[in-house]
Amino acid sequence: MAEILVVFYSRKGSTAELARQVCRGIESVSGATARLRTVPPVVTAVDQPQPAVPSDGPPYATHDDLRECAGLILGSPTRFGNMAAPLKHFLDGTSALWAGGTLSNKPAGVFTSTQTMHGGQETTLVSMMLPLLHHGMYIVGLPYTEAALNHTRTGGSPYGASHVAGGETQPRLSDDEKTLAQLLGRRVAEVAVKLRAAP
Repeated sequence: MAEILVVFYSRKGSTAELARQVCRGIESVSGATARLRTVPPVVTAVDQPQPAVPSDGPPYATHDDLRECAGLILGSPTRFGNMAAPLKHFLDGTSALWAGGTLSNKPAGVFTSTQTMHGGQETTLVSMMLPLLHHGMYIVGLPYTEAALNHTRTGGSPYGASHVAGGETQPRLSDDEKTLAQLLGRRVAEVAVKLRAAP
């Protein structure tokens, strides 16, 4: 099986909901399975030791998860047009994997969530692509042959899946956002399966 690693950071649940939709897309591909992981928050001062695993939700991502995956999909809320610090902190610690070419020639995709329509979704998606390119990964986006990308009035971009949260306190993805997140997972999984089968 081609295991696709989905690593995300989420504070209010929107990015986590996108991650679940991405996993559904991965699981729809024969020969592929999803491994869902999160990253811990970054704090400047620690009053007490942080738990090694979160109290709820998926486990924290490790370098072993990266070594074992056949593909990688990253998700982060937007922070001033950039990925959130916890995901960046996790990626900044992957220099040894970069030096060994661990992620080279594996497919990758990205997804994000913002409060507003013009909150920096596309620049955030690109910010997550940059370390993946340095790792030698193949970036997989969303094609305009997908109808949802042409008529969405919420999230969605050729660079990756996205969600516009607005002022809602509970994450509610639009049908188009769900479709595009699932498509992203499916496309990365399909590429990973094909690469595995190549001579």
